Amino acid sequence: MKLFISLIIMFLIQTVLFAQSNVSAGSGRLAPNFKLENLDSEIIELKNFIGKGPILLCFWSSCCKSAVSQIEAFSDLYNDYEARGFTLLTIATDDEKIVAKVKPYVKSKQYKFPVLYDTDGNISRTYYAFDVPFCVLINNSGEIIYSHLGYMKGDKTGLKTRIIELLSE
Repeated sequence: MKLFISLIIMFLIQTVLFAQSNVSAGSGRLAPNFKLENLDSEIIELKNFIGKGPILLCFWSSCCKSAVSQIEAFSDLYNDYEARGFTLLTIATDDEKIVAKVKPYVKSKQYKFPVLYDTDGNISRTYYAFDVPFCVLINNSGEIIYSHLGYMKGDKTGLKTRIIELLSE
């Protein structure tokens, strides 16, 4: 009887360990595709970036100082890793009343990454970005592997480490 119980316990332990190894391998939810307009009125579709390297989606608003700080910090990540396949897509969640502030701000900062408009909030709701700043990291397979609400200066360092790991895969 002890042998039988021991076998069952070993089986359960192996099952748990196997399940944990699959979760850590990045079996996250697939990132929903979207089409949004950029500053130049071109339609940008997420699926065109999947498979080319890690993608960081940053939901922000021009009226939120923390979100603006996040975009400024993450622009350095884009400048450092864009040539290796990293994509930064920033999604302005400003409503139609204040969205006119976005383009002049972005042009004044000379950002090179795509800035997209989500004035109706549909994509923000799809990604559960109910407040800004909110970021989502997507791996090469199109899986969401990380999401974070808020921004503090140390967030850039943690994301940089994850991006480098994804670029090495």
